Formats: sequence, structure tokens, C-alpha cells
Amino acid sequence: MSGDVLIAIPVYNEQAYLDRVLSQVKPIGHDVLVIDDGSTDDTPHILRSQHDIRVLSHPENRGYGQSLSSAFKYAQQAGYDWLITMDCDEQHEPEQIPVFVHAALTGTADIISGTRYPTGHEIDASVPADRRRINKTITATINERLGLSITDAFCGFKAYRVAILSNFEVSIPGYAMPMQWWVQVSRANLSVAEIPIRLIYHDPTRHFGGLLDDPTVRLNHYIQVFEAELALGCHNKQPSRTDCQPCH
Repeated sequence: MSGDVLIAIPVYNEQAYLDRVLSQVKPIGHDVLVIDDGSTDDTPHILRSQHDIRVLSHPENRGYGQSLSSAFKYAQQAGYDWLITMDCDEQHEPEQIPVFVHAALTGTADIISGTRYPTGHEIDASVPADRRRINKTITATINERLGLSITDAFCGFKAYRVAILSNFEVSIPGYAMPMQWWVQVSRANLSVAEIPIRLIYHDPTRHFGGLLDDPTVRLNHYIQVFEAELALGCHNKQPSRTDCQPCH
């Protein structure tokens, strides 16, 4: 292991970006894990041509949440101290990795979370209005219900203290996984710090899958997952309570 830090990159059909991203990440000097979530393009071939990286391959597409769950398990089993996750669509800049590592190794937080909106969800023409609106709504809901003070609920650029990953039981395989994850962060009383990262959108037409491409359906789905996880925690920890808001 290199410095006991693992960089994990979930990928699904990322042939357009994969080579460039890896060429920037590998020289930073930490171990790199790529989780190929059942890619059907040239991604598997590109990964076979890469050296000095670890690869986990899902036989079929299981979803972003499941890819992160695979990264969590790998980091724990391999004995790393810190896990850093980032996307492979060039919306997360590899040169920010040392910033996350420094914050992880010198601070006291359990989780270092990137934020694209450190001063609020300002209007930005590059960001689809529905995504900005949903992020703002969900972030406010999480803060109100869980007593947190985050500014970006959906940023996947994060550093996790591996010792705390056993607190998470991720059963939501898709993009709604953060709704479950934030509740579990609060339930375990984990500390969170945020690092500003640049707001970059290359693909405003990205699909979320089926009915979730409808923003209203997507927002309702996120809220349902959040409420279900919140209720589960209240039921397990305080079965006699009738008022479980907030539950942390």
C-alpha cells in the first residue's frame, strides 16, 4: 500500500475519459482501485491495458451505490487507513486528491466531503436547473432532519476514514444511495468536514435510468429512500418513540 490511502473510481461505460483520468491519478502516488460496474463499451479493454491498478468487475451493471459498497469492502479487507472516491467523467479534478489527503491526515473528521456549493446553490448556467433544485432541496432536508450542516448532498468526491466504514450498510444500489448513507452518518455520530471543489458539468443530459429521468419522480424517490432509512433507524433504536424527527 502507498501511504495507506486508496483511490477508488467507479466506472460505467467511461471509455471517453478513463485513460486521461488514470494518467492523472496514478502519478499522485497512491494505490488505485477501479470498480467496473458492468461496462459494455471499451472500458474493460482499457482497464486490461493499464498497469499498477487494482480492478473489481461487476458482471452486470449494479448501480453507483453498489460500486461504492464494493469499494468500501475492498478498502476494509485490504487494511487501508483512508479511502478516497472520485468519479471518472472529469467532473472531479485529480489535482484535488492531495488536498483531500492532507485534510484527512491532519484533521479529525471521519469523512471529508467535496462541495460544489460552499456558499449556497447559486445559479450557474452550466448546471441543469432540475439537478441544482433537487440538490438544494435534498441538502436542506438532510440538514433539517439530521442536524447536519452540509452544503452538497450528492458530491461523490470524498475521503473516508476506513475504520468507520463498518457503520454503513448500503442496500440502495443506485443514485439514491446518499439518502441512505447520510442517515447512517448521523446515526453513527460521525464527523464531517467539507472541501470546496470546482463545479464542472460535462454531460447535462446524463440519464438516471427509466422513470428517474423525470425530475419530480427522482426527487420523490430520493425522499422516499431517506424517509425509509430514517424510520428504520428510529424503529431499531427507539421502538417506543412516536416522534422520530430528527433521529440522530
